[in-house]
Amino acid sequence: MPTKAKSGNLIPSLTHEHYPNSSGYLLQAHLNIEKWYVTSIGTGYDLSNSVFSPDGRNFQVEYASKAVENAGTSIGIKCKDGVILATEKIITSKLLVPGKNKRIQSIDRHVGVVYSGLIPDGRHLVNRGRDEAQSFKSLYKEPMGLEGLISRLGYYVQAYTCYNSVRPFGINAIIGGVDDDGAHLYMLEPSGVYWGYLGAATGKGRQAAKAELEKLDLPNISARQAVKEAARIIHLVHEDNKDKDYELEITWVSKSETNGLHKFVPEELLDEAKKFAEQAAEGGSDSDSDSDSSSDEEMEK
Repeated sequence: MPTKAKSGNLIPSLTHEHYPNSSGYLLQAHLNIEKWYVTSIGTGYDLSNSVFSPDGRNFQVEYASKAVENAGTSIGIKCKDGVILATEKIITSKLLVPGKNKRIQSIDRHVGVVYSGLIPDGRHLVNRGRDEAQSFKSLYKEPMGLEGLISRLGYYVQAYTCYNSVRPFGINAIIGGVDDDGAHLYMLEPSGVYWGYLGAATGKGRQAAKAELEKLDLPNISARQAVKEAARIIHLVHEDNKDKDYELEITWVSKSETNGLHKFVPEELLDEAKKFAEQAAEGGSDSDSDSDSSSDEEMEK
């Protein structure tokens, strides 16, 4: 019969008291299986969304973050005169219609969102954000501010970590826009926590993207320059995933460029940004080859 282990879980446990004639080898083999069983399921504390482990971890939220880590890269930039959102949309099939199935969407006329992770979860969050914005505008007769919107969405996402009948959102959402207080950029995580950022990145290439964002003087670059930098960063982080094609999506919201509305960047600016990204990548590869050749010459000397 299963016995209750010291960890508090009902798991199979054998000792010489149960089988006095069993060999030590068989007992050790069973103990190894028992150890794997316990560790592989987080000691049973990952079976429920509303239970903390003894060391204060919510495994379901951590697993939701894993779904984000394996998704396409998305970034957000808060620049001098607005906010830029960009993402790499991985092409999973040659039959997909180019330009359809947009990954960057609008919550309100002045607010955009891009997400990495499970696409249905992202669409659900976008619809919830639209409901919140519409309800606020219907009640107060003015657009909803970014701070109030991200607060509402944060509470909503956090509620999905408190009940056993639901699961956490498997996305990181970068939300940006412009209101009467200026430009705002936030990132919302599966736990419901959100932070304000000058530059944010999520997805598979987030570490490399963050490193590139930190090199930029974000508060002082223009929206047009930020579009080019966003294209360069997305192109750079995609180098690790060259075997898969992707579509580059970039949107912006700016008082000077879009009159405070969230829009996709014009085609001519997008093409210019793509060329800038390709030239930057070629320049980096040329400099690498030059440094390699110079080091080879030094070695020969």
